[in-house]
Amino acid sequence: MPATIQVILQHDVDNVGKSGELVKVRPGFARNFLIPRSLAVPATTAAVNRITHEKAVAIAKTEKLKKEAREVAAKLNGLVITISRPVGEDDRLFGAVTLKDIHAAVVAKGFDVDRKKMHLADPIKALGTYEIPVKFLTDVTATIKVEVTKK
Repeated sequence: MPATIQVILQHDVDNVGKSGELVKVRPGFARNFLIPRSLAVPATTAAVNRITHEKAVAIAKTEKLKKEAREVAAKLNGLVITISRPVGEDDRLFGAVTLKDIHAAVVAKGFDVDRKKMHLADPIKALGTYEIPVKFLTDVTATIKVEVTKK
């Protein structure tokens, strides 16, 4: 009887591995726990080839998404948006410029950016120039300049 056998995990299993990994486990653990609960499948040649192919497809897909995000970020980096609002005493805005207003201005300029990717800590309540970061992916960000002026 072999001391360990190889299985391919189909779901994350604590203290064993993550989904898609080829791991060595004890035969009883695989036979009595992992395989009956569909947490793993035996590591046949066809199954290993399928997992390898799926990983290659996933890597290609993420690279394509990164490339597209970088292109959109490069276009957005130079974007300057001007928003005019009525002001009161001490150049304080009546109301505030919110992320919804900024998103509408970006869409009006012809960019289709998800509003949830824009980060504005607090609504803008004073005149001036502000930088709004747009985070597409963990390592792909752009910055939009927003100028709030008197109406």
